[in-house]
Amino acid sequence: MPTPPRLRALTFDLDDTLWDNQGVMSRTEAGHYAWLDDQLAAWLAPQPGEHQRFSDVISIERYQAHRQQLARQHPLRRGDFTWIRERALVELLETYGLSRASAWLWAALTMPRFHAWRLQVSPYPEVEPLLQSLTRQYRLAAITNGNLAFHRLDLSRHFEVIIAAGEMFAPKPDARPFLATLGRLGTKPAEALHVGDSWKEDVLPAIRLGMQAAWIAPHAEPDPTLPEGVHQLSHVRDLPALLAKLGR
Repeated sequence: MPTPPRLRALTFDLDDTLWDNQGVMSRTEAGHYAWLDDQLAAWLAPQPGEHQRFSDVISIERYQAHRQQLARQHPLRRGDFTWIRERALVELLETYGLSRASAWLWAALTMPRFHAWRLQVSPYPEVEPLLQSLTRQYRLAAITNGNLAFHRLDLSRHFEVIIAAGEMFAPKPDARPFLATLGRLGTKPAEALHVGDSWKEDVLPAIRLGMQAAWIAPHAEPDPTLPEGVHQLSHVRDLPALLAKLGR
């Protein structure tokens, strides 16, 4: 039986792999919407007439539903979450009563607040030393469906390649962000292992390309029937032990 090639590259999902993203998104969603609501109220206050608050007319749930509708209407953009959010805000601000120009202005002012909240992630304590250690043996890349401005975080310095899959109109599980990453690294699929928490978006596309996959599944029972090349972990901190076990 031929010896498997040595691993040369590790590719990582970000959200819920290197940090817990649930709280981040809850704060981000509420934070940027509240900012828009407060700023609009202050802007409209001196103008003639009575003005209902934006949040009283357009609930945050309606904003979320409108984004889903836009994703269905524009399937190529379904993973470009920044575009979808900004477009949804423009259309809902027009529904609220603003002119097209004012709607675009307020949407454009709101999105930097969204991205500022989105950046307030807290990587697991083990992540920084883990990545620092891994860079000594492997080339590292990140493949994310999220619209986090990851390059603005200090943690990004460990990654040679960062792919925002939605912005290339090919969100995971599409194979193209994986192929683009491998191409930029100059690495064959068999020489790479992908680390992620989603079975559908991380594990399946990786192994279909011939990569190995470390599935971060903290709440799943150990499964001895996993496909060849899939390794179940409870946390990213367990990755070094897996790499030592693989001997590569």
